[in-house]
Amino acid sequence: MSTFASSSYFAEVVYDPLSFFSMLPSRFLPTSWSTSLARSSILGFLQSAIKVGYLEITDSQGIHGFGTHKEGRKAVRITVNNDLFYVRVLASADLGLSESYMMCDIDVDNLKGMMDLWLDNYDEMIGFDSTLSRLNAVVSGLYNAFLGQSLSRSRLNVMDAYDQSNDLFKGFLSEEMMYSCALWSDGEGGLRGDLLPTSQPFDLEMAQLRKIHHVLTMARVKPGMKVLEFGSGWGGMAIEAARSFGAEVDTLTLSIEQKTLAEERIRVAGLQDRIRVHLMDYRDMPIEWAGRFDAFVSVEMLEHVGTQHYETYFKLVDWALKDKNAAVVVTATTFPEARYRTYQPEDFMRRYMWPNSALPCATTLINAATKASKNRFSVQFVENHGAHYPRTLREWSRRLEANVTMDTMAKRYPGLRDPTAFETFKRKWRYLFAYAGAGFAKGYISCHMITFYKNGMPAQCD
Repeated sequence: MSTFASSSYFAEVVYDPLSFFSMLPSRFLPTSWSTSLARSSILGFLQSAIKVGYLEITDSQGIHGFGTHKEGRKAVRITVNNDLFYVRVLASADLGLSESYMMCDIDVDNLKGMMDLWLDNYDEMIGFDSTLSRLNAVVSGLYNAFLGQSLSRSRLNVMDAYDQSNDLFKGFLSEEMMYSCALWSDGEGGLRGDLLPTSQPFDLEMAQLRKIHHVLTMARVKPGMKVLEFGSGWGGMAIEAARSFGAEVDTLTLSIEQKTLAEERIRVAGLQDRIRVHLMDYRDMPIEWAGRFDAFVSVEMLEHVGTQHYETYFKLVDWALKDKNAAVVVTATTFPEARYRTYQPEDFMRRYMWPNSALPCATTLINAATKASKNRFSVQFVENHGAHYPRTLREWSRRLEANVTMDTMAKRYPGLRDPTAFETFKRKWRYLFAYAGAGFAKGYISCHMITFYKNGMPAQCD
């Protein structure tokens, strides 16, 4: 995610692809002719592409319908405020759609419905790609596939994704500040309990605490154990490991903002003698950590490792763990195996939320861990938590709308006092929650938790 630090929101809140044209001779700039061509191309494509659901687009030339109405399914209505929307989409496909929404070129009456419509017609939609879009995707995808996450690139990416005002994340996360999938139970009404009148304000806190305890239980954490964590977040996992499980924790982060708040929360909890937060890349662990730890945990950090570094990651985990009775629990947002590719083109997530991230699949992680550990890691449990993510994202979205205001954000980023800049900022997060929520709900992406035991750790330990 971008860092919002000045009033130039076009540069810092949303990258504007049309700025590309400012570098070209005037004869290449978007004109009414080229805009009209883009418009007719897109509307013509939609006529054949929308086979499931109904889309209505209103622009300066009227109302255009695509697909068929179906009882029980709401139509999706897009209002075009700026015809450059068509140029953006022609140039960047779904990335251009997200940019058009964030830049207020369009209004959408139902973001979730728009995402569902896209995925329900996915096979037809992926056929829509221009030369510019393919070139942009190839450059980004090849960078990640062949260069992956260097040390310097990792630090740049974490600043984009996480080194922002903690007030933003306090505004929509639970009390534990877990920026990851919660686990819902019947106690909170299940996966759709937020849509019921019995929903309670602190359901998210209960579900996130359940997730933390589940991870630590699967990692067999017990009093006196030493736990290593990659990806500190704001200390939620480390605090519970020390407070409720009696462990000693070393946790790694690349975010100065996260480290600062995590250490503050650890001090408030009185656990500073049992938790150490390190501003450190996992590849920089000190030599004295070799064979030191009883358990390793990492929650939704693997997405930032890069496809070329999975084996290095697990080699270092193996190196840091004790030879006997050690456990590994990792979670990650994943692609299904059929959709997984080492090359992953740039999309909204990789451009605006987690630059140069790459989603693994569960099989890739298992294979990498097995090879890197020379078969010392044996798979014990593979869990799919993807069904729990849509409600988590809906809960975050509600809290964002209720708690993240212009005043709270402008304290850190004065440029967001500009109403247009703030609206773009809020739209970015609305789009994220709807975009990801539809992906999880439709099975386009998922969230796996994998538990390994090292060197034949018994299924039950005293």
